[in-house]
Amino acid sequence: MKVTFLGTGTSQGIPVIGSDHPVCLSKNPKDKRLRVSVLVEWDDYSYVIDCGPDFRQQMLKANCHKIDGIVFTHEHADHTAGLDDIRPFYFRQGDIPFYAHRRVLGELEKRFNYIFTTKDKYPGVPSVIQNEIKNEPFLLGNLQVLPINGYHHKLQVFGFRFKDFAYLTDMKTVADEEIEKLKGVKVLVVNALREKEHLSHFNLDEALAFIERVQPERAYLTHISHYLGFHDTVQQSLPENVYLAYDNLQLEL
Repeated sequence: MKVTFLGTGTSQGIPVIGSDHPVCLSKNPKDKRLRVSVLVEWDDYSYVIDCGPDFRQQMLKANCHKIDGIVFTHEHADHTAGLDDIRPFYFRQGDIPFYAHRRVLGELEKRFNYIFTTKDKYPGVPSVIQNEIKNEPFLLGNLQVLPINGYHHKLQVFGFRFKDFAYLTDMKTVADEEIEKLKGVKVLVVNALREKEHLSHFNLDEALAFIERVQPERAYLTHISHYLGFHDTVQQSLPENVYLAYDNLQLEL
C-alpha cells in the first residue's frame, strides 16, 4: 500500500491569502500546505480521501491518471469543493463512485445539483455513483475498510482504517469503542491544528495524547495551520515516532 499526502493544511491552506505571519512567508516547501487530502493506492486500486478546492493541482502533482472512487470524511468545503474537477476522470472512466455518510451525500446533492441531476443534464457534466457509508465495514476494491466515527465539534465525521493504516482528520472527540478499532494499527494519521485549544479540532497536545492511547508504530500529523509553527521547528519537539506530514510525502506500508 502507498499513501500520498496530497494536502496537509487547514481550511485556508498555507500560506493564508494576504497573511504576513512568519510561517506564511516561509521559503521551506514543507511550510506550504494545500487543503487536506490523501491518495491511497494498493494493487491496481486508487482511492482519494476528500476532494477539496486544491484537487486539480493535487492530482497533477501526484501524476494521478485513475481514481476508483472518492471517500468523504464530511461535507465541509475544504473537503468537498473540488468536485467539478473530477471531470477528466469521468471522461476517461465513466461514472465516479462516491462513498460518504448519507448526510454528506445529501449536502453534495444540494451544492453540486448539476452533477447529481438526472434530468436535462448539461453535456460534459460528470456523473457519480453514490455509496452510503454507515459505521460498519465496507469494501473498496478488494479491501475491507473500517470507518472510525468521531465528532468535529457537534458534526459527525468518519475516519477510516485500511488494514495497518488509519486516517483521521477534523476530529475533536472519539469514543472509547471507536478508539478500540484502531488498536494494532501501524501508521496513524491524525489532525493537529495548532498549540492553542480549538473548538472542533485536536490541538497538538490532544493529538499526541490520542496517539499515545492508540500506540501505533508511527504517527503523522495533518490538517495543520500556520499557528502550529515552522515545520522543522515543530518536528524537533515531537516524540521520536511522531512526524509532521507535509504535502507530497509518500508512505509505503
